Amino acid sequence: MGVRAADLPLNLALLPSWLDPEVILRGLGPFLLPGLCLIIFAECGLLLGFFLPGDSLLFTAGLFVAQPATSDLMPPLWLVCTLLTICAFVGNVVGYYIGAKAGPALFNKPDSKLFKREHVDKTHAFFEKYGPRAIVLARFVPIVRTFITAIAGVGRMDPRKFFVYSAVGAVLWATGVTVLGYFLGQIPFVHENLESMILLIVFISVVPIIIEFVKARRERKREADPVG
Repeated sequence: MGVRAADLPLNLALLPSWLDPEVILRGLGPFLLPGLCLIIFAECGLLLGFFLPGDSLLFTAGLFVAQPATSDLMPPLWLVCTLLTICAFVGNVVGYYIGAKAGPALFNKPDSKLFKREHVDKTHAFFEKYGPRAIVLARFVPIVRTFITAIAGVGRMDPRKFFVYSAVGAVLWATGVTVLGYFLGQIPFVHENLESMILLIVFISVVPIIIEFVKARRERKREADPVG
């Protein structure tokens, strides 16, 4: 089923193409939903999927279902949400067992630039602060939602507890963000300012990373200059 670029309601010229959810979803063509499911699975479970823009893709998927110009690309909202939620949960399950089986070898490598031991230590501290609900909260933090599943496996978190909280997080994130995009896409103001809305979603997605970066810099400064 072919759709011209001009028929689509989104045109995010201000975003780089690899972050532009319209470009990504449109590029999937007739495999839009299977491709989106694979992306969500990869971001939630495969360590190399951390760079994928899951939040904006889910939001845009909801917009596609809501808008007449793109609704024919997607099945009904309930089916989209169900499949994406399942993929998010299964991704967590796979990520957990990757961490349990291969994680220690990956994170203990002293020369690894990506899988560092400090990631494990910081995530353990994250668990200590928030408890099992950290699995739910991490869903809404890009990069963290990818690594925390593997690190939960490395730390041998109780599987049953992990799967329960992962299921809750999958519903809140995959279904919640998609439904948000669907209903907001039907509001005239949102429909007329879709570019700004998607940019806002992308910005909100990276805010937690910015906050953590600033906090980490402050901590390093305090450690380097305890008197100041």
